[in-house]
Amino acid sequence: MHKARIDETPLRYDTYGPGYLSRGPRTDFGVVVLPPGQDFPNHYHEQTEESFYTLEGRVTLWTNGLRVELGPGDYHRCDPMEMHYFVNEGEVPWRAVFIKAPHNPDDGVTVEWKPGQPVPEIGPNLGGE
Repeated sequence: MHKARIDETPLRYDTYGPGYLSRGPRTDFGVVVLPPGQDFPNHYHEQTEESFYTLEGRVTLWTNGLRVELGPGDYHRCDPMEMHYFVNEGEVPWRAVFIKAPHNPDDGVTVEWKPGQPVPEIGPNLGGE
């Protein structure tokens, strides 16, 4: 058994970023906070799917170069090999829960990309790290 509180979960960058309520053994579950004007690097997972459920605020999610807007109550799943890049263009922090499965802490590939640039091809050994 494992119990955690969302308001006591440390975030990767102190006041923003992902924070894990649970890591493994089969699934990761946590919260992510992205302040206005901030982005989270474009990346993908080779074997892991990652889902997001927005609690507060709004965020622009770019999935393989396609723009998706997420607001409170919206759910979005990124399948394995699907790049995802977040940017908060709003005036309040975006806060969401995320689920990653299966648990694989080494399954993440960062790919340099910003909106307006050509969408890179990805795959094993094609993305940067």
